[in-house]
Amino acid sequence: MQQTDPPPAPRPAARPTGLSPSRAGDFMTCPLLYRLRVIDRLPEPPSQAATRGTLVHAVLERLFDHPPAERTPERARGLLEPQWERLLGERPELAELFPGEPGELAGWLADAGKLVDRWFRLEDPTRLHPVERELYVETALASGLPLRGYIDRVDVAPSGEVRLVDYKTGRAPSRDFEGKAMFQMKFYALVVWRWKGVVPKRLQLVYLGGGGDVVTYDPDEADLLSVERKLEALWEAISAAVATGDFPATRNRLCDWCDHQASCPEFGGTPPPYPLPLATENLPGKES
Repeated sequence: MQQTDPPPAPRPAARPTGLSPSRAGDFMTCPLLYRLRVIDRLPEPPSQAATRGTLVHAVLERLFDHPPAERTPERARGLLEPQWERLLGERPELAELFPGEPGELAGWLADAGKLVDRWFRLEDPTRLHPVERELYVETALASGLPLRGYIDRVDVAPSGEVRLVDYKTGRAPSRDFEGKAMFQMKFYALVVWRWKGVVPKRLQLVYLGGGGDVVTYDPDEADLLSVERKLEALWEAISAAVATGDFPATRNRLCDWCDHQASCPEFGGTPPPYPLPLATENLPGKES
C-alpha cells in the first residue's frame, strides 16, 4: 500500500502585524478570506497556476545574472528545468501537482516557456539594467502601521528616475479592474517613498497571459497620499474586525477558485471557532 505523508500540523493563530498588497487585497475582497489566511492561517494546497507563476518569476529574476548579450529566449528557457528542480527541492509537496504521466509535467513546463517567450516580445532584457530584483521592502507609516512586500524589479535611469516593475502571468484586466491591479503598485510606490524619500517615476505591470500587455502609470505625491489614507482606514477596519471577530464572507468573482469554501457560509460551510480573544469589554453597551 502506498504511504502518504501526514497533513501538515496546523499553525498557531496569529494577530495581524501589518499590511502587504496581497493581504490588503484579501480584506477588501472578502474579510473572511483575510481572517482564514492571516489569523487562522489555514493551509492552502499548491496549484499548478500559482506554481507556474512562481517558476516564471524565478526564471526572469535569474536571467539577469547573465550579461546583457546572453539574455536570450534560449537562455531563459534553459533556466526553466533547473529552477523547477530548485523549487521542488525547497517544497517537495509540489511533486503532488503532477501525479500522472510524465507528459503532464512536460506540458506544464512548455506552457511556462510560452509565458517566458512572450515576455521577450514585451521587454528587451539586453537593454535593461535592474538595480534590484525580488526586493523586499518594509516601512512604517507615521501612525506606526507597518507596510511590506516584494517588488519584482527596480530599474533606475541614469537621471535617477525609478521604475517599479511587476510581472503577472495572467491576462491584463479589463479597464473596470485595471485600477484594482495598479493598487498593488501604488502600495509599493508608497513604501519606497516613505522609505527612501523618492516618488517612483513609473509603475509598470507586465502581463504575460493572453496576448501579453504592459500597463504603466506615473504617480505623484497626491496619488500616494490618497493610498496612504486608504491603507490607514483599511487597517482601522481590520483592527476593529480583529477585536470583534466579525469577518463577513463576501461573494465575488474569485470565489470559484477559493480553497476555503468548506469554511465559508456562502457555500454552506462553517468557519472554525475564532481563535483570538474578543475585546468585548470595549464594545458599546458593555458594563464596566
